[in-house]
Amino acid sequence: MTRNARVSRFEDLEAWQKARELARAVYQASGQEPFARDFGLRDQIRRAAVSVVSNIAEGFEREGDREFRQVLAQAKGSVGEVRAQLYVALDVGYLTAGQAEQLAGLALSTARLISGLMRYRAQSELKGSKFRSEPTALGP
Repeated sequence: MTRNARVSRFEDLEAWQKARELARAVYQASGQEPFARDFGLRDQIRRAAVSVVSNIAEGFEREGDREFRQVLAQAKGSVGEVRAQLYVALDVGYLTAGQAEQLAGLALSTARLISGLMRYRAQSELKGSKFRSEPTALGP
């Protein structure tokens, strides 16, 4: 995203697009046997992957910069959760090393994009309507 870019929909965020790709890949991998039969791990990794996509969208829609960055941090944390669960899936034989590596790479790419978006928002002059420094007609 360039310095002057204005995004009007969360679907336009590269971080959200990558998170969506991660969620799709996690669902596909966890739907294969024997992973699909481990309901606990399967459901947990899916929830974590969906959390990434959902938190980015939720934060964007809140329109407040501080809230957006906080929810982005939660999304990044969920990426870490996905990565940790990939190790478990690899260790118990649900994923091959190649599958785990591919999914982990996608997770890391997602985390980097989220981090970049967090840095951009921290440096941006666009702070959101909820955090104006000047008083408005309705009060501070």
